[in-house]
Amino acid sequence: MIQIKRSNEIGSIDNWMIATIGLIVLSVGLAIFGIWSFTNYNDQKTDVDSKISDAVAVAKKAQADADEAKFAQREKEPGREFVGPDDYGQVTFNYPKTWSVYVDKDASSGGAYEAYMNPVSVPVIGGTQQIYALRVAIDQQDYDAVLAGFNPLVADGALKSSSVSASGTTGTRLDGAFSADIHGSMVIFKIRDKVLTIRTDAETFKADFNALIATIKFNQ
Repeated sequence: MIQIKRSNEIGSIDNWMIATIGLIVLSVGLAIFGIWSFTNYNDQKTDVDSKISDAVAVAKKAQADADEAKFAQREKEPGREFVGPDDYGQVTFNYPKTWSVYVDKDASSGGAYEAYMNPVSVPVIGGTQQIYALRVAIDQQDYDAVLAGFNPLVADGALKSSSVSASGTTGTRLDGAFSADIHGSMVIFKIRDKVLTIRTDAETFKADFNALIATIKFNQ
């Protein structure tokens, strides 16, 4: 009888230990799962917060850029009027008031007329690869000869040629790469015995250039 009782006690202890160990293992497992879940949640939350922060920063920058562009455009208005020499057809057009003008050759004693424009200040004149917002030239040249000088670039596809009109006169417009450094647009008109060329040297100024050439007037 005593042995049977002790055997039952030992069996009860074993069952209790097994249950206790199982409970401990389960508790440890739940604890590990809880820690993993919490860590995973924090990582995901951090990732989401980071993405939200990045999206907000991008949106703020886009808005700031848009506001700056609008401000810059408003600063250009109202435009100023450019007036060329009377003896050379008195070319006129409107340009942004934030641009400066430098007349390098005024044709006061004949010869070519050359003027340059650029925002704030005009870079030093010199070198064919210097970038300007606008170049204005009136030369006593043959219109067809001037166009012929660009034919190789048109044939190669570097420049695209199209027609343009001003003051009832049809001229030629060229868009594309004039050289490795100059990528812009140019209009060419025949004025009496002279040729008028107006060019922008960079795509940055193309919108201003398009608005500008729409206001060109000259006397034939």
